[in-house]
Amino acid sequence: MARRQLLLTLVLAASLLGCALCQTASEEVEVEGVVTDTPPREQRQNAEKFEFQAEVSRLMDILINSLYSNKDIFLRELISNAADALDKLRFLSLSDRSLLGEGEQAKLEVKISLDSDKKVLKIRDRGIGMTKQELVSNLGTIAKSGTSAFLESMQKGGDINLIGQFGVGFYSVFLVADYVEVITKNNDDKQYIWESDAGGNFAISEDPNGEQLGRGTQINIHLKEETQEYAEEAKLKELVTRYSEFIDFPIYLYVSKEVEVDAPEEEADEAAADEDVSDAEDVTDEEEEEEGDEEEGKEASKVKETLWDWELLNDAKPIWLRSPSDVSEEEYSKFYHAISK
Repeated sequence: MARRQLLLTLVLAASLLGCALCQTASEEVEVEGVVTDTPPREQRQNAEKFEFQAEVSRLMDILINSLYSNKDIFLRELISNAADALDKLRFLSLSDRSLLGEGEQAKLEVKISLDSDKKVLKIRDRGIGMTKQELVSNLGTIAKSGTSAFLESMQKGGDINLIGQFGVGFYSVFLVADYVEVITKNNDDKQYIWESDAGGNFAISEDPNGEQLGRGTQINIHLKEETQEYAEEAKLKELVTRYSEFIDFPIYLYVSKEVEVDAPEEEADEAAADEDVSDAEDVTDEEEEEEGDEEEGKEASKVKETLWDWELLNDAKPIWLRSPSDVSEEEYSKFYHAISK
């Protein structure tokens, strides 16, 4: 009788453990080094509203309504912008090492992660970041010479793929997004959130969650219904690898991997408990001893577990950091075509 009660207790414990594991699996994965919890829009009561400069609005309209099939370019432009921000900080730190900070903050890198449930792609760099005034001027209100030049090019049938050459590559994000947040922290200012749904205006607010970034910029890209292919890990890995080939800063993608691990003792006992509970009263002391000997010889049960970690996608050195004799003709050709786009 005592054995039966013990087995029933084990079954109940295993059931409760299973529920706990399911609950944990459904929770959002916390991503180290990335802001995962941005305040809801309605909580940003201190947001200042701005109108996009007229030519920027025209540019946005073209991108939002574009039938251009190669929307992949948005990732190329955002990775390029992140590398530029890192370059600026690296240059300034040559004369003032303190600008880099300490520990993790001093690492000049780009991290890309994905919230598959919410269809939000996040690109975070540890570059120079932007002040509030730079957000206002760089992302909307100040006309850039490149904006007019790009619009003129498009009117003449130009290729949207060349958007980066006109200095307005950031806006290519609206090829795939219906809402964008830019969270940024410059050493000389507080942390701010720029946001827009490309409706002709944008808003900037001080981040009520404080300065989680430390320094740098994170872009949260809320994907359109028709562009959710970019919420697939395999697609991202292929694109990031392609567009980071000539970037001399490490670029990481947050990926999941399934591994086999030893099952927890309670979980391993669950199957045996289910089998034994029906005839537990009929088990003799002698049979119990035999079962004990059998258990000692069994291998530990295995279960699959999902682990998350950062995977480096551009571990090859850029060709300008390698000996000319180690660079093939094909690599020279690929580099030429990449920088001449």
